[in-house]
Parts: sequence; structure tokens; C-alpha cells
Amino acid sequence: MIDELISDAESRMKKSIESLKGELTKIRTGRAHPSLLEHLTVEYYGSNVPLNQVANISVGDSRTLNVTPWEKPMVPVVEKAIINSDMGLNPATAGEIIRVPLPPLTEERRKDLIKVVRKEGEGAKVAIRNIRRDVLGDFKSLLKDKDITEDEDRKAQDVVQKVTDKYVAQVDELLAEKEKDLMEI
Repeated sequence: MIDELISDAESRMKKSIESLKGELTKIRTGRAHPSLLEHLTVEYYGSNVPLNQVANISVGDSRTLNVTPWEKPMVPVVEKAIINSDMGLNPATAGEIIRVPLPPLTEERRKDLIKVVRKEGEGAKVAIRNIRRDVLGDFKSLLKDKDITEDEDRKAQDVVQKVTDKYVAQVDELLAEKEKDLMEI
């Protein structure tokens, strides 16, 4: 029973880490990366779909993304979606290829992005701590119902704390790595 609760908590914490990784890939550094545009949606035959389902996104060079829609009529639609995004990008169309140059980040913009990164990291830490709180509550109810002993409860709490510390440390590592990426010129 205790092991099931701990493994469930650990899998939920892993999902929090994966979610954080997904959010951090959306925050652009100075380098071009296809994941910067994947979250954009475009209208395709009446429904909104992710950009990567209607076009191929590739890296032209370190500061340019190439977007190649699979159908010629989608070129202006994709270009408009990129322009209307909150990323401040100005695509240039050359035939069927849309080139998206990434402007270099200013010092002020880098600091703003670091604040966003830290906020995302704090959100992940809060999610991990909430999972810990839920599991500890489950242990208390098991103890109250006399399904486990006090010793088992204490040991289980220690294990959950170690697991929580491990995932919080992973969040810190991800944040440090992303901040380092952002501050590179």
C-alpha cells in the first residue's frame, strides 16, 4: 500500500518535470530551435491545429528557422500565425518557404525571460510539493485507520521527502541550465 502511494507520487512528480521541460522549450534563447514554433496554431480547413501538423519546421542556421507548409495555400496562413504570435518574429516568404530570422535578445529581454523561467520553475516546485502533501495526507489517513504503524508512517514520510528533494533538485538543475542558455550571447 505504501509502496503504491510512493510510486504514484513519483510518477506524478516525473510528469511535473516533463511539463516544466515542455514549458522551458517554448522560451526562446538566442538559438533557433524548431520547438519555438511548434506550439503555434493555424487554421486548417476550419479547425485550429498545431503548426507542426501543417508544415515542416527546420533550422536554417543558428538564427533562422525555415517553415515549409505542405500545401501552397497554407503559406500566407502560416506566415500570419507567426506574425500574430507574441514572440515578436517577422517572417520573410520566399516562394513556398517561410524564413523566420530570430533577432538577438537584448539584455533587458534576457532578464525578463529569466524571470519567466524562474516563475515556471517555482510553479513546478509547488506542484511537486502539493503531490508530497497529498501523499502525506494519505499516510495520515492510513495511520488513523490503523492500516499502518507509526514506524511505517515515519519511514514512508522520509522516503517521500527524499523523492521530493530529488525532483526539486531536478527543477533547480533545469532552471540553472536554461538561465545559462539565456545569458549566452
